[in-house]
Amino acid sequence: MTDVEEIKRRIVELDVEHRDLDAVIEMLTRDGHHDQLQLRRLKKRKLQLKDYITLLKMQLVPDVPA
Repeated sequence: MTDVEEIKRRIVELDVEHRDLDAVIEMLTRDGHHDQLQLRRLKKRKLQLKDYITLLKMQLVPDVPA
């Protein structure tokens, strides 16, 4: 498996985790009986995933000379 294929596979995995976290956060906030600390941790993890996905996507873009 090439590096590009590995990066694309990892992006898909992280996208799935990001969407799952979004669903969990939505469910907890809609429920009204949620732990604020848990909710903050989930949101922080979601942001970390987004940043990592962005970083991986940047690795897929070829360098263009200025």
